[in-house]
Amino acid sequence: MAEYEHILIKREGPTVTITMNRASRRNSLSADHLGELARAFRETGESDAAGIILAGAGPVFSAGHDFGDVAARDLAGTRELLRLCTEVMRTIQSVPQVVIARVHGLATAAGCQLVASCDLAVAAQSAGFALPGGKGGWFCHTPAVPVARAVGRKRLMELALTGDPIDAATALDWGLVNRVVPDDELDDAVAELLGRATRGSRESKALGKQTLYAQLDRPEADAYGIAVEVMAAASQTPDAKEGMAAFLEKRRPEWSS
Repeated sequence: MAEYEHILIKREGPTVTITMNRASRRNSLSADHLGELARAFRETGESDAAGIILAGAGPVFSAGHDFGDVAARDLAGTRELLRLCTEVMRTIQSVPQVVIARVHGLATAAGCQLVASCDLAVAAQSAGFALPGGKGGWFCHTPAVPVARAVGRKRLMELALTGDPIDAATALDWGLVNRVVPDDELDDAVAELLGRATRGSRESKALGKQTLYAQLDRPEADAYGIAVEVMAAASQTPDAKEGMAAFLEKRRPEWSS
């Protein structure tokens, strides 16, 4: 894999861990940092890995956009930065692997956006989440997009308008994360959930993830129209046929991927 300045990449078996490594800047998302995240996810997406863990080094997961970068930009430059950030979020959801956020400390603004954009998220009990623009001068317009889809309208409004943080237990209750565990159990909990989420055919799961995102937030009739066609086509793939044959023959399946 390529060398990076702002992130660390480690592969263990079928899992790749991408760690944001700007601890001195609270893993704030400068343009260079975002560009490296986008490249890392694209590169890993093209590999045979089954799962991706997104983590942060240092005391927090991510403090969001790097204001030192943003303040130096004009309108066109800020638009370019936000489009790059959006590309990262969309890449997380488009890669074939299951992507899980390992959240400790604070995940604020675009850091909270990262959590909401991952397929799954596990948080330490000490974690906190916020869209702090509501009590500042730059509202969290783009971070609110995936957060709204995770927590719903009224909870999104509370987060975005007050700017106040919520604790991990509230994030779990609101649907922003899947699990909350003691801080010293975070790595084990991430590995356990990712292990269960990556079982089975990699090819089948990749198509499944793609289709889930395609039908989410669409009217039910449109969602069914997408899902029916994809599921019908998927029934003819080698892994689907192998899975059905293994079930009928009462044996373990042998996946092609």
